[in-house]
Amino acid sequence: MSSILKVALPLPLNEAFDYLSPAGAMVVPGVRVRVGFGRRRLVGVVLACTDRSEVPATRLKPVQSILDETPLFSAAQLELLRWAAAYYHEPIGEVLMQALPARLRQGLPAAWEGERRWRASAGARGLSAEVLTATLKRAPAQAALLAHLLAAADGLDAAALDEFAPEWRRTMKALCERGLAEDWYLEALPPPLREPAAAGRASIPSPPGRRWPEGPDEGAVAPTPQCEPAAEPGPPLSPAQQTVVDAVLTAGDGFTPWLLEGVTGSGKTEVYLQLTQAALARGRQVLVLVPEIGLTPQLVDRFRRRLATPVAVLHSGLADGERLGAWLAARDGRAGVVIGTRSAVFVPLVRPGLVIVDEEHDASLKQQDGFRYHARDLAVLRAQREGVPVLLGSATPSFESLANVERGQYRHLHLPERAGSATHPRLRTLDLRVLHLDAGLSEPLIADMRRHLDAGGQVLLFINRRGFAPTLLCQGCGWVADCPRCDARMTLHAASERLRCHHCGHEKRLPARCPKCGGGDLLPLGQGTERVEQALARRFPDYGVARIDRDTTRRKGALENLLEGARSGRHRILVGTQMLAKGHDFPDLSLVGILDADQGLFSADFRGPERMAQLITQVAGRAGRAERPGEVVIQTRHPEHPLLQTLLTRGYRAFCEAALAERRATAFPPYASLALLRAEAPGETAPAAFLTAALQLARACKVEGVDLLGPAPAPMERRAGRYRAQLLLRAERRGDLQRLLGRWVDRLAGLPEARRVRWSIDVDPVELF
Repeated sequence: MSSILKVALPLPLNEAFDYLSPAGAMVVPGVRVRVGFGRRRLVGVVLACTDRSEVPATRLKPVQSILDETPLFSAAQLELLRWAAAYYHEPIGEVLMQALPARLRQGLPAAWEGERRWRASAGARGLSAEVLTATLKRAPAQAALLAHLLAAADGLDAAALDEFAPEWRRTMKALCERGLAEDWYLEALPPPLREPAAAGRASIPSPPGRRWPEGPDEGAVAPTPQCEPAAEPGPPLSPAQQTVVDAVLTAGDGFTPWLLEGVTGSGKTEVYLQLTQAALARGRQVLVLVPEIGLTPQLVDRFRRRLATPVAVLHSGLADGERLGAWLAARDGRAGVVIGTRSAVFVPLVRPGLVIVDEEHDASLKQQDGFRYHARDLAVLRAQREGVPVLLGSATPSFESLANVERGQYRHLHLPERAGSATHPRLRTLDLRVLHLDAGLSEPLIADMRRHLDAGGQVLLFINRRGFAPTLLCQGCGWVADCPRCDARMTLHAASERLRCHHCGHEKRLPARCPKCGGGDLLPLGQGTERVEQALARRFPDYGVARIDRDTTRRKGALENLLEGARSGRHRILVGTQMLAKGHDFPDLSLVGILDADQGLFSADFRGPERMAQLITQVAGRAGRAERPGEVVIQTRHPEHPLLQTLLTRGYRAFCEAALAERRATAFPPYASLALLRAEAPGETAPAAFLTAALQLARACKVEGVDLLGPAPAPMERRAGRYRAQLLLRAERRGDLQRLLGRWVDRLAGLPEARRVRWSIDVDPVELF
């Protein structure tokens, strides 16, 4: 029996720590333990059990407690996380903690009895408003709280009630005593809309010569949901969809990476459902990754309606208890399907059968702070290690995935046409250099909107800037409202009469007069979603306008309500940011207007044109379904730009070919690998000094094939009161870059200059800003 445990702790140190195992205890890798570390008590994960330590036995501390009877990570998962820690050069302890729900990171038991919620009782819901008013006439706090509960069909948890009224508990107790409110515990998983026929292991035999893979508890038989034919029958597959489904199923259960390139509206989700159905029928679980929370409600609803299996959901918008419940349901095999954002790539599955990454091109799949991993890339690696297929879907595939197809590493699948009778939208440009604008709206675009609205259609206007105006200017002296903490201007939010910095979050009240000259002639320049919304309400008073951006969707359930209003036709005009660009289906939407298509054409980031093309293609794809032909109007000051012309006249693939040729010629991704060393400090000189010392250290490592570019100030040098600089590393061979990073990163902390800065390393960065 091994007496020494190697424990990974959530510390910025790239090593495991040795502790003594409790006498007679059977401890295995993957379990959590609580240990003393200096004066602190930390939760860690056991990586290995051994009889040897380089630390003298007299100095080793015993673990204080063992928190799990069975491992939370299987051996395969631990290896994947070890690989990720090494590749992204992140301390293994912090990587392991990122892969766990918050409650498990805190050392709470790996069990969940439900999330306590409160709701109006059935009796209260049956009473008229007049009766309730009379009953609570002398208890205004109770009346307000009950009204709040009545408006929340799914009830409210403690966090939501704290936000409504910090002293709600005494009021809630009084309502419960009156029989007007009640508490209950939310289940970990909503039941499927139609229950499976049988519980336990699916009664489907293994393929010849193949044994079902076992879960974390080797040899254990976990419950595997059996999926019958769809709870709701789906539409018949088109010939192209059937070809895609047949190709994936014919290739078998082993690892095969597929890139599914399907134009918007071609029915990629139906392909996902058909392949998920097949995996469930073989007794397997399916992991579906999406880039943003906003894409999950509609997708989850479709999966739950079509599949007779519990669907677990994992994203940051859930309460900690809900996340833990879904995580445990996936680990125990009770959830046949897991749908989640990027962190769901780490969720344990007892019998993985298929991995799907929707909108695989989206930059939101890359974590931008802390452990900077890319969920798409780890999903492919996880599928490879677990021996299952992985399907990457997008209407606008990333250049990295297209390059992998070019190298023969991915198999390419196409859905070139829209599902059913829908046709591709007609695209045209409006030259803003010769047009007058009203809050970003040109008269030809307004005329197009009237024509489509009069015909019963729906209109979507896209502008990737929230707020009322991005600049506030004094016409008397030229003063501009700059952020005092960033090299950026503050955005005017007219409804709240606030100036806000969208980079650091700093905000202040809108001044009545110019702070510099005292003049009262303050002029908002430019436009955001809020200003466009006001102009639309003035121009189209008879039509419902819905603004969908981060400001209008902060509250839980707000996004779902806005989307439901859009799909029902209550909102005939939609205006919003990229939250509207992908994953949503509005059957009556016939016109899309892109108010400013030029932001990506002249970006300082080499990926700017790629993102511009993806965004335009994705937004344009919202227009037109079934019998309604779609039209897309693009406002631009550079209609003759060659990349824009290629995109509009020849399509996204032709654009990619032209842009990839430029990337190949300049040796930038996907034809090279990058790593970015960032440093920041309150003073201007410390980041540059650290990066200069880091540059000399990198040169001393003497690894050929790596270019060192910089150091240089970040494109936004001052952000949130700190000065930022960066050093870019580029190599045509990934192995050369990793060799240098392996010799270099661990030594950076030892530089004297490192004590004066906050620094980080980002491997395969998607943002150079």
